[in-house]
Amino acid sequence: MAATRKSITLLPIALVTLLAVTACIESRTFDNERKLQEAKETSATWCIAKPSTNNDRLHDNIDYSCRHSGVYCELIQPGGSCFHPDNAVSHASVVMNLYYKAAGKHPWDCHFNGSAIIVTADPSTGNCIYPV
Repeated sequence: MAATRKSITLLPIALVTLLAVTACIESRTFDNERKLQEAKETSATWCIAKPSTNNDRLHDNIDYSCRHSGVYCELIQPGGSCFHPDNAVSHASVVMNLYYKAAGKHPWDCHFNGSAIIVTADPSTGNCIYPV
């Protein structure tokens, strides 16, 4: 009978200990997720066209990017917020970055047959805002 009372007395202590350990694990998990998010925010990257790329290749990149979901090519059309500057490098950079972002922002999503580079400086200009 004494052994049963000890078991019943230890049960609340065991429960409290289990809850405390669970809370600690959840807190660390949340903290790790927060740190990962902060790391992503501080290591922002964009995919842009290499300025030395010829116009034919840039237009191919624009056509390729614009065929994909999540790439809003209206931005580079006349009247769009990224129409200016009106040149192939700028237009290609905008839609290549949108493709890069929509595809998951992996290094291989910014290859474009060697005509693109990943940068860490925000390429946004004027009203043309490049999303992170």
